[in-house]
Amino acid sequence: MLQLPRIAITAGEPAGIGPDLCAMIAQQAHHAELVVIADKALLAARAAQLGLPLTLRTFDASAPRQRQAAGQLQVLHTPLHTPVAAGRLDPANASYVLQTLREGGQGCLQGVFDAVVTAPVHKGVINDAGTAFTGHTEYFAELTQAPLPVMMLAADRLRVALVTTHLPLKDVSAAITDQRLTQVCRILQRDLQQKFGLAQPRVLVCGLNPHAGEGGHLGREELDVIEPCLARLRTEGLDFQGPLPADTLFTPQHLQDADAVLAMYHDQGLPVLKHVGFGHAVNITLGLPIIRTSVDHGTALISGTGKIDSGSLEAAIVAATDLAHTCHKA
Repeated sequence: MLQLPRIAITAGEPAGIGPDLCAMIAQQAHHAELVVIADKALLAARAAQLGLPLTLRTFDASAPRQRQAAGQLQVLHTPLHTPVAAGRLDPANASYVLQTLREGGQGCLQGVFDAVVTAPVHKGVINDAGTAFTGHTEYFAELTQAPLPVMMLAADRLRVALVTTHLPLKDVSAAITDQRLTQVCRILQRDLQQKFGLAQPRVLVCGLNPHAGEGGHLGREELDVIEPCLARLRTEGLDFQGPLPADTLFTPQHLQDADAVLAMYHDQGLPVLKHVGFGHAVNITLGLPIIRTSVDHGTALISGTGKIDSGSLEAAIVAATDLAHTCHKA
C-alpha cells in the first residue's frame, strides 16, 4: 500500500500567480509529500511579498518521505533564466517554464514522483519565445509518448471529458472521426476504472449539433459518426449513452446516475463544469502513463497582490493524492 504519495508541483509562469499559490498552499499541512519545482529564490521572494512565513528545504529524492508540514516546502530548484517582476511576462523565461514541466513529467516516469500537479502557464509567452506550445495536455502527451491525451475536468460529482480540446470551432466537425471517438471513449472507460476505481462507469455523450442533429436536419455527424461508434462500443460492454442534446443533458435528472459526461468540444462542456465548480474544479489529463492534475484557471497577472484563491490548486493536490492511492491499489 502506498503510505505517503510524493506529489510534484510545477510553479508555472513565474510572473503569474503560480509561485503565489505554492506559497499559499504551503501554509497548511497535506496528506502527501509536496515538492515544488521552481526557482527557490523566486518562491522566497513571492512569499515575503505576500507576508507569508515559509521555510524552504532542498528536495532530496533519496531521503525518506515526509508529510507536508505547515509553513514548510520542499523545492526541486530550477533556476530562472532572467529576473522576474511580478505581473510582467518575459519570453526569456519560457525555457525555464518548460524545464519545470520536463522535471515533473520525467520524475513521474522514473518513479521519483507519484503524480504531477501543474500551476498555470502562459501559452502566449511560450509561443512568443519561439516554442510551439498548445498546452499542458499536449505537452505531457508528447513527453510521455502517449498517443492520445484526453482532457477531463471534475468538480464535486461532475466529470466532463472532451473529444477535442484546443481547436478552432470550424475544425471540430472534421476532427470527430470514428477512430478518434473510439480512442477517446476507450481511454475514458479505462481511466475511470483504473484511476477512479469505477467498475462499470456510465457515461453520457453529447451530440455535436443542436438537438443532437435532430434526425439529420441540423447536421449528420450524429447519424454518420457518433451513433454508430457508440452502438459498437456498447456491444463491447461500454455503458456510453447518446448522442444526447447538450442543452438538456446537463440537468440534475440526467446527471444523477452518470459517472461522467463526454462533450464534443471545449466550450460545449467546460462552461457548465466551471459554472458548477470554478475555483475548486480540477483538470485531469487521461490517457497518460502518469497522473497529472491541474488548476481550472489561467495564470492571472495579479501576482504579489494577495487577491487570489488557492482553492483550485488545493483541490488538484487532493485529487492527485487520491488518484495515486487508487492507482497503487490497482
